[in-house]
Amino acid sequence: MIVTTTQSVEGKRIVAYKGVIAGEAILGANVFKDMFAGLRDIVGGRSGTYERELQHAREIALRELEQKAADVGANAVVGVDLDYEILGTGNGMLMVSASGTAVVVD
Repeated sequence: MIVTTTQSVEGKRIVAYKGVIAGEAILGANVFKDMFAGLRDIVGGRSGTYERELQHAREIALRELEQKAADVGANAVVGVDLDYEILGTGNGMLMVSASGTAVVVD
């Protein structure tokens, strides 16, 4: 499956548009992870815990996007956009959504 942020795939021709699709991932932040990330914020530096969670959520959203594209008979997704949001009471949830246009290329 080709997944790209561009509107076309170099060297390929779009022969069919299958529609706009999306994949989402919402992950809860663990209270202990929050506590250690908070300590990291106080002493400075990067929060490896949150970076790993963000990467995991992005991977889930993109896998779901690819699966939905395959379900509609596409072999590529163009114009992919990734969005990140903090949700929930106390901002305890991380949401990553990936959307794009499912297409068939040859």
